[in-house]
Amino acid sequence: MYINVSLQSLHYLYINVTNHKATNPKIKLPQVNPFCFFWFLLSMAALASSLSLSPQYRTRSKEYQQHHHGSIVEEIKGLIRVHKDGYIERPQVVPCVSSSALSPELKVTSRDMVIDNVTNTWARFYVPNLHHHSKIPLLVYFHGGGFCIGSAAWSCYHDFLAKLSAEVGCMIMSVNYRLAPENPLPSPYDDGIKTLMWVKQQFLYQYNDSEWWTKKCNFSSVFLGGDSAGANIAYNVAIRVSESESESESESESALRPLNLKGLVLIQPFFGGEVRTASEKSMAESPGSALNLAASDAYWRLALPCGADRDHPWCNPIAKGAVKLKNLLVPTLVCISEMDILKDRNLEFCDALAKEGITVEYSVFKGVGHAFQILSKSHISKYTTHQMMSCLKSFIMPL
Repeated sequence: MYINVSLQSLHYLYINVTNHKATNPKIKLPQVNPFCFFWFLLSMAALASSLSLSPQYRTRSKEYQQHHHGSIVEEIKGLIRVHKDGYIERPQVVPCVSSSALSPELKVTSRDMVIDNVTNTWARFYVPNLHHHSKIPLLVYFHGGGFCIGSAAWSCYHDFLAKLSAEVGCMIMSVNYRLAPENPLPSPYDDGIKTLMWVKQQFLYQYNDSEWWTKKCNFSSVFLGGDSAGANIAYNVAIRVSESESESESESESALRPLNLKGLVLIQPFFGGEVRTASEKSMAESPGSALNLAASDAYWRLALPCGADRDHPWCNPIAKGAVKLKNLLVPTLVCISEMDILKDRNLEFCDALAKEGITVEYSVFKGVGHAFQILSKSHISKYTTHQMMSCLKSFIMPL
């Protein structure tokens, strides 16, 4: 089901209005009945929902798009469709939920914050309600989706990250970055850097609308992380930060100070290469994984700059001419799935880091595929997700 009615603008409006009201109580906004505004938003949501569920609408929509936007030049079935004139269709494969959609039993507070009005970049925070008053680490997290799909508001990420925050006892900032092919690489990397600069500004100036999380945050213990394409983003942002740190003549000149990047958490990092690995060949159509080889190649065609192949440094970090891995100045944790086509490429990446003297820990989780922790509800996936969370806790919150 392809939805051409998006609620992103309504969600963005909600964040801006609530933040504006909180930080500027003396400014008089037009008198609008809050109940009317609430029902207006619900009406728009219901309209979008009803359109997406209507068989007649779906049929006419497909014919309309084919007629008005030309032939389809790239498609990952059920996920994204790109037309000849550049028009993009994305299905609502996962429902989006509000930040408040959490079980009280988790004891986690979640809110959305705007990072950049121009690029419409925002983040969803998860702050565990702990009994102690010690400040806690911050994990800046990037969602997966091949750079082309996904959202920080997806219910699967919302549930996973809320549980991870509660389990680890850390604060999580889930970044909603720009997507390809409208915004190809390095746009998500730029959004990642901008996010870190935004975090730095919140710490330095202690804005009122951020106090609810800044007062609990240990800014000297910041981690970057993500899964799949989000792990790729986290890695490339960390490389940029590390290069900036190494070029600074003193700590006071560091772009991130007073923030301190303590580590990197990569879950099934989405890397590629022109030469196929054994796992890519043997598990090209693995039924136990959310990623197959054809989809992987299509994501890279949509995300990489025009003319680049899969040995581009952003895709293949160990290719000839790529940024030297020794520039990565932070300890790294890599979580690998046994039934993932990326398994061998992830293991090669870990070996390359170790050879460069980078502190790297990795775990291979048996019997599960790509993105099992967010997409699979099987007993083994739930059990293994708990194991993964324990690994992350040991890395972020060592005893």
